[in-house]
Amino acid sequence: MRGRVARLVVAGAFVLAGAAARAAEPSAELIAKAKAEGKLLYYTDLIIDQIVRPLVGAFEAKYGVKVEYSRADSQDTSVKLINEHKAGRMQADVFGLTSGLQSLIDAGAVRRFTPGNADEIPRQFRDRNNYWVSTNYYVMTPAVNTDLVPEKDRPRVFEDLLDPKWKDKMVWKPNDLSGAPGFIGNVLRAMGDEKGMDYLRRLSQQRIKSFGGSARAVVDQLIAGEYPLALQIFNHHAALSARKGAPSQWVKMEPAMVQMTLVTLTSGSKNPNAAQLFVEFMLSAEGQELFKKADYFPTRAGMSPGMPELAPESGGFKANFFTPDDTAKDYERWAKIYIDMFR
Repeated sequence: MRGRVARLVVAGAFVLAGAAARAAEPSAELIAKAKAEGKLLYYTDLIIDQIVRPLVGAFEAKYGVKVEYSRADSQDTSVKLINEHKAGRMQADVFGLTSGLQSLIDAGAVRRFTPGNADEIPRQFRDRNNYWVSTNYYVMTPAVNTDLVPEKDRPRVFEDLLDPKWKDKMVWKPNDLSGAPGFIGNVLRAMGDEKGMDYLRRLSQQRIKSFGGSARAVVDQLIAGEYPLALQIFNHHAALSARKGAPSQWVKMEPAMVQMTLVTLTSGSKNPNAAQLFVEFMLSAEGQELFKKADYFPTRAGMSPGMPELAPESGGFKANFFTPDDTAKDYERWAKIYIDMFR
């Protein structure tokens, strides 16, 4: 639903939907055609070691279809796909990203499809026009280096970020929803346009640093002590690192931002059946269990997150749920605000 502020109610909806859902296996015809194609190329913004390799390994072992993959942030993937499409030499068969999809749809680089197991994914995680499905979702929050920021000094609400002690000590990515534009969009959604813009003007005086790496790399910089406070990170990145003894902790600042990984098929795919089979595998109970084990939040009905405290409903905190429609409508404005105010 466009423009709405919502508390993300996931766990309960999943349980109810799961009671009615029945597992659907890929058709024999699809499997046969996919095996005949024998391979596919997957563009992704997911972490390679954390989820892509386990996912690809399990798929290849099950179906004997080879998966090559290439990882980049969503913005870079979008540009790459647009260029391939314009040149008439589409390389990717399937891709996943968190933003930028509408430009690819508008360009004709994406084809409609309906996975055979689509009914096992709740409606909020499927496109009504059949361009995409969501394999997993994320919760975006700030995070602190616990060695550098004592408990009593950690921010709790957005206004705390305006404290002079944070000047020159915060960092974010300059692009994408997992960076400055996403943070800006969430502030405007939470506060409304007038109050939100006033807040952002004051925040710009804090001289937030920009780091041109991935969202995971921003957390790594935090852990290394380069910055005491990071904005707009995936909260499970900080939690996973903390499990391993790293000095990182995500901040339950409300409302958090929730976004989805969207997966879809290219219109110029050389291996369309292998691509669709791979998507169906990602949505299957087996594939979604891999997402859960990797501490991503799966979208499949009846499957709760492996770390329930990180999700809004089970963790007891509020969040703004951002759909692809929201992003397509407002992302350019959020990015321009970043350039005008913070660069």
